[in-house]
Amino acid sequence: METTSQAEPQDATGGPGESGDETPQGVPGARRAVEGFLSAGFPWYGLDEAFSGPRWLMQVGTAADGTVEHGSTGHGDEPSLRAELGHDDQRFAVVVTVASRPVRRSPDGTGVLEATSVSSAAWLAGSGLLSCTWPAQMERALRQDWLEQQTAIAWELADDLHGGGWSMLSLPVDGVPADFHYRESEYGWVLAGAAHHDVHLGAYGRGMSAYGLGFAVVKDIESYA
Repeated sequence: METTSQAEPQDATGGPGESGDETPQGVPGARRAVEGFLSAGFPWYGLDEAFSGPRWLMQVGTAADGTVEHGSTGHGDEPSLRAELGHDDQRFAVVVTVASRPVRRSPDGTGVLEATSVSSAAWLAGSGLLSCTWPAQMERALRQDWLEQQTAIAWELADDLHGGGWSMLSLPVDGVPADFHYRESEYGWVLAGAAHHDVHLGAYGRGMSAYGLGFAVVKDIESYA
C-alpha cells in the first residue's frame, strides 16, 4: 500500500519532539492526531469495553491525495523504542484498522493502487510490532540490518496467510465471533482478519494475551486523545 503516516513527532527518548514546519503552530499534538482520525471515511476499531486500561492514538496512514487509508489505536502501556534501557516489560495491544479498497487509479492518473486486504492488515500489524521491539542485546549499528531482515520476513508471512506460519483464532468483533490469522514470535503476537463496515483488522502486542481480546467500533475516537 502506498501510504504515508501522520503522527506526533518524537525525540530520541520516545517523547514529543519539536513540531518544526511540518505541523501547524499553536495546535496541540493530541488535537493534530485526532483530526487525522476524524477525517477518515470509515469507522475505527479498538478493544471492546472489557478492556479498562489506558487508550491512546498512534497514527494514520494516507494516500497521495490525503485520503486516510489506515490507522492504529493503542491500549495499555505506550510502546517505547528504549528497549536498550531495559524497558521490555511493557504490556500493550495495538489495533490496526484498514479501509477496504478495490484496485483503483492513482490520484495522478498514471497508474493503479493495489487493493487492500487482510494481508494488508497483517503487514501493517507485523511491521508495527517490529517498530517497537528492538532486541535489547543488539548493537545499534546492527539494528538496521535486523530491521530489514525482519521486515522482509513479515512481508512474506503477510502474503501467505494460509501458510504454516499462521494458526486460526476466533475472537469477538462487535460481539460476533470472527476468525483471525494469528502468529506468535519472541517479539510478541500479530493477528489479522476481516471486520464489518468494509474494513480489515490487524492487531499486535506483547505482555497481553491475544486470546482474551475482543474488538469493537470506537464510539468516540476523541476519547483516545
